[in-house]
Amino acid sequence: MRHGVMAVVLSLCATLPVAAQSATTEPPPSVTFLPRYDFHLTAEHLSSDDPRFTWDANYGGELDIVDYGAGRFTFYANYQVITGDEFRAFDANQGNYILGGRLSGRLKGTEVAAVFHHVSRHLSDRPKPFPVDWNMFGVRVIRPITAGRVSLDTHVDIRGVVQRSYVDYEWELDGGIRARYPLNGHIALVGGGDLRMLGVNDTASRDTQTGGRGEGGVRFTGKMAAVELFMAVEHRIDPYPLEFDTATWWSAGFKLLSK
Repeated sequence: MRHGVMAVVLSLCATLPVAAQSATTEPPPSVTFLPRYDFHLTAEHLSSDDPRFTWDANYGGELDIVDYGAGRFTFYANYQVITGDEFRAFDANQGNYILGGRLSGRLKGTEVAAVFHHVSRHLSDRPKPFPVDWNMFGVRVIRPITAGRVSLDTHVDIRGVVQRSYVDYEWELDGGIRARYPLNGHIALVGGGDLRMLGVNDTASRDTQTGGRGEGGVRFTGKMAAVELFMAVEHRIDPYPLEFDTATWWSAGFKLLSK
């Protein structure tokens, strides 16, 4: 299985064509502190029949602490709240946190980063006397692509678990692509997809888990921010913190973005 995962990573990296550097990876002329930030606020309504899953909202972003030309150090964070209608109209039942950092190097339009990734999952208005969290170390490969008017942002992550509480996770492979096609200076078509493979041990009597997401929509860009309206379909691994299971749903929502 591990050899198969590595083969997927290498094949994904090998298929990324050479392209001009984008603003996300172009190095500055000198060492620069706090050169870039990206923040997001998203909310989407879920089509699930399970009363625990009605809305999924995320707030977070990433900040380049320093860019030293040959690479950069980036801090990222995200808070996710999931609401249902089990006990009330807007019943917030989950609050999940992601914290992490990346230390990268650039090579001919490709960025390779060492990654520390922490996830902590919590229940709201429900008892949970034990932690559900895990820490991972790994590598991220980032490659921007330009093909005519279409701009693509691609990434591949592979991480191994170094600490876990309650979960059975051993490793994770996460690859994604995001496309933007401008119609004019302010409106663009956007879309993308993610594929996630999660390796597990034998404590929960299950095999390697696979999840994914595809979405498409339209982006409106203003002077200082942008908004996207989208529809998506997702197959999510372990949607509830205390259950080893999967769920599939359609969703529709919006994103408020810092650029």
